[in-house]
Amino acid sequence: MTGQVPSTVSPRYAQVATFMRLAHVPDPRDRDVVVIGAPYDSGASYRPGARFGPRAIRAESGLIHGTGIDRGPGVFDLLDVVDGGDINLSPFSMPLAIETATEALRTLLTHNRAFLMLGGDHSLTLAALRAVSGVHGPVAVLHLDAHSDTFPPVYGGTYHHGTPFRHGIDEGLVDPTRMVQVGIRGHNPSPDSLDWPRGRGVRIITAADCDRLSIAGVADEVRRVIGTHPVYVSCDIDVADPAFAPGTGTPAPGGLSSREVLTLLGVVGDLRPVGMDIVEVSPPYDVTGITSLLAAEMGAELLYQYWRGNRSRQDVYPPKPDRTG
Repeated sequence: MTGQVPSTVSPRYAQVATFMRLAHVPDPRDRDVVVIGAPYDSGASYRPGARFGPRAIRAESGLIHGTGIDRGPGVFDLLDVVDGGDINLSPFSMPLAIETATEALRTLLTHNRAFLMLGGDHSLTLAALRAVSGVHGPVAVLHLDAHSDTFPPVYGGTYHHGTPFRHGIDEGLVDPTRMVQVGIRGHNPSPDSLDWPRGRGVRIITAADCDRLSIAGVADEVRRVIGTHPVYVSCDIDVADPAFAPGTGTPAPGGLSSREVLTLLGVVGDLRPVGMDIVEVSPPYDVTGITSLLAAEMGAELLYQYWRGNRSRQDVYPPKPDRTG
């Protein structure tokens, strides 16, 4: 069976937890999007716990129906989406974890059209960038975060959660002139921490800029910079203020509201998304579940916006295979 378990037949708190109650397909083939968990947090520099993020996001996502208000057909009437389970990642070796994640995501893209990765800490985005750039070449990036994540390695760890976009730019996986970072704020290790990305052409829109421009203005800037280039969308949950998302490893006051984050994700449908992630949910610091619930809602929004951004492309949407039998 594909699509969601119907909430009119089975209560939303019942059955095995998959993302939005989708079918669990361990070896997916010919799907539009595969939701894949990446339970790993050995790249975290402060609070641990993001290894439990995929499980918590799936549990909260059972609340969400597939039909958005005033959007017409449900997203799973438009997209063929399944939950592919989790990638088995070593908690002891950063290089091995990144290598394993890269190969798993490359395999997914060999047989399917895109993925939505549930992290896990942000170091895993490097694996995702390596996978999508192998298909699409250097990609544009829309990066929602409190932190730039373009810092150099520290403490002897090459692939910590503050490095993925520095590695991505250095390895030629990302076109920095088509990269937009939104929500950046807080404190940096040194006064020149943002000089490195800015010097390579990255457009940084701070949280203060979001107030000045408005979310509509930020969306306009994202469209201007990224255009029609294939784009990877990476969402660190700490882009939201800790009042809305306390369950994260490095919370930073002064962030976006839940509504602002979800509204901003609407711009993804005006772009050409080729891969997506939501990372840094740390359930041990999320006692009421609101962080995981926001992450689940963001995932649902990204799936809908992925369809909007690709609905006219026949390479993404060939005729669906008949899976009713």
